[in-house]
Amino acid sequence: MKRLGCFGLFAGLALIAALFFVMQSWGGAGSLERNVNVVVPEGATLTRAAQEMEKAGVIPSASRFTLYARFFGSDDPIRAGEYPVPAGISQSDVLKLMQGGRTVQRFVAVPEGWPSVLVHEALMKAPQLDGKLDVPAEGSVLPDSYSYERGEARQAVLGRMQVAMRDYLAAAWAKRKPGIAVSTPQEALILASIVEKETAKDEERRTVAAVYSNRLRIGMRLQADPTIIYPMTKGRPLGRRILRSEVNAVNDYNTYAMAGLPKGPIANPGRASIDAVLDPAQTSALYFVADGTGGHIFADTLEQHNANVAKWYALRRARGEM
Repeated sequence: MKRLGCFGLFAGLALIAALFFVMQSWGGAGSLERNVNVVVPEGATLTRAAQEMEKAGVIPSASRFTLYARFFGSDDPIRAGEYPVPAGISQSDVLKLMQGGRTVQRFVAVPEGWPSVLVHEALMKAPQLDGKLDVPAEGSVLPDSYSYERGEARQAVLGRMQVAMRDYLAAAWAKRKPGIAVSTPQEALILASIVEKETAKDEERRTVAAVYSNRLRIGMRLQADPTIIYPMTKGRPLGRRILRSEVNAVNDYNTYAMAGLPKGPIANPGRASIDAVLDPAQTSALYFVADGTGGHIFADTLEQHNANVAKWYALRRARGEM
C-alpha cells in the first residue's frame, strides 16, 4: 500500500509538471528572437497557417501548436494576410493574432492637388500590390492616405479612392450654399481643382473660390495659369515660365483663351477646396496676385489689381527674380 501511495504521488506530480510545461509552452514567452512578417495564404487552414509560422521560426512545432490550439484556443477562424509577429510572442498570442486579423497595413498617400498621372505612378510604385491599371480620370480620386494589404490589387485600391471622392462630393453638394456659381457636382469638381492649384493656404481658399465664382457669373474669363499648363503636362510641374504663345493657345482647358470652365478637372482637389467652391466667401473681388509670402492680395477693380501687380513685380525684382 505504501508503494502504491508513493506511485500515486509521483504520478500526480508528474501530471502537474506536464500540465505546467504545456501551459508554459502555450502561454509563455516564445523563442522568436526578432520581429518577422509571416503571410497566411488565402483559404489556409489552421494547420497550414501553423506550418507557415513554423517555417518562419515563430513556433517550434506546427503539429503541437495545432493540438494546443484545439484544446486551449477559441474556435474563431483564422484570417488570411500578412502578419507582423513580434519577438518573444507566445503561441497563444500567435493564435489570437491570426484570429484577430491584425495584418500589416501599408499606405499610399495622395496629396491634395495631385494630378492623376502622379496618382497612377504612386500606385504602380507601391510595394506588394498586384496588377496594372490605367491612369484614372482626372478629379476622380479623393486625396488622402489609403491603407492596403500585401497582394491586394492596385485596381481595388484605386476603386476605394474613387468611391471616397464620389461619396464626399455627393455629401458636400447636398450641403451647398444657395446661389453658388456652379450648377452641377462636376462643375464644382472642376472649379475646385483650379482653386486647389491656385492656393495652398486654407484661410484664403474660400476667397479664391469667390473670385472665380464672381467671374463665372459675369462671363469674365477665369484666366487661371494652371489651366494653361494642364494640357501640356497633364498636371506635372512645367518647370519654367509660361510663354506668350501658350497663354494664347486655344484648347478645351486654357481659361485665358475662353470664357467659362475648362472641360474637366486639372487635378484631384481635396475636401477643403471642394467645400470652398460650395461655400465661397462673401466678396466682390475679381482679381488676385501673389503677395510674396505664399498667399495672395485680392482686389475688386482692375485699377487696384494693377497696383498690386506692380508691387509684386517690384518685390520680385528686389529678390533678383526678374
